[in-house]
Amino acid sequence: MANRPYQPKDRFFKKAKAEGLRARSAFKIDEIAKRFRIFEKGQSVLDMGAAPGGFLQILLDEVGAKGTVVGVDLVPIRPLNRPNVKTAVADVLADDFDALLLSLHKGAFDVVVSDLAPKTTGIKDVDEARSLALAGKALEVSVTRGRSGGHFVAKLFMGRGFEEFRADVRKAFHDVKVVRPEATRGGSMEIYLVGLDRR
Repeated sequence: MANRPYQPKDRFFKKAKAEGLRARSAFKIDEIAKRFRIFEKGQSVLDMGAAPGGFLQILLDEVGAKGTVVGVDLVPIRPLNRPNVKTAVADVLADDFDALLLSLHKGAFDVVVSDLAPKTTGIKDVDEARSLALAGKALEVSVTRGRSGGHFVAKLFMGRGFEEFRADVRKAFHDVKVVRPEATRGGSMEIYLVGLDRR
């Protein structure tokens, strides 16, 4: 059976527009938040690959006024006009990224979220390798800057190297779930790994 054609203005697009959300993808992190209850009021959360800000909008509601959310992306994120969010233009694979992140937030993060995705080439092996490199950096940040008992969410493409990456997440977290949110487009190879309760 052929995949349904890409529909840029599907029901999630329309729902996002109606609710004032910047991207339909916001419903992906919203579903993960509801299913696993990984966010709490007052937390510090890092959002890697945060543009245009749909995830940030959900995360800010989850952590409340006393929480802190930091968002980074290769492209500028339009201001959200909330006092407890910081954003920066950053390449997470650059040598100076760790220092930049420390300048944005000195303490540990309760949750590290990665919606990072490579610019796709259409070459399956290349795209999968780039996706894994980005997810690997997010996992590294979660281990080095995340608190013990904290959580991790990362998008990646299902394919070669996935099982090895899931094994790496299992070494760092007590429980690991594989999630394909309802808002994921038909035919997409993307899934999310959720690491619960960092060792």
